[in-house]
Amino acid sequence: MYSITQSGLRLKHLLRDDEGAQVVEYALIIAVVSIALVLAIQSLAGGQFADFITRVTNCLTGTCT
Repeated sequence: MYSITQSGLRLKHLLRDDEGAQVVEYALIIAVVSIALVLAIQSLAGGQFADFITRVTNCLTGTCT
């Protein structure tokens, strides 16, 4: 049976855990890289990329033909 002390110690351990901060950092890195890739593809492909994004948006909203 857990006592209040054991529960408090587990809570302290969770609050000190840095793993959550690392996950957020990795998510931010992935977001920045993704945005950079989208901008690079958009500038290289021009109108074709915009057409592709429009088709994907249409399919996601249910108006895909």
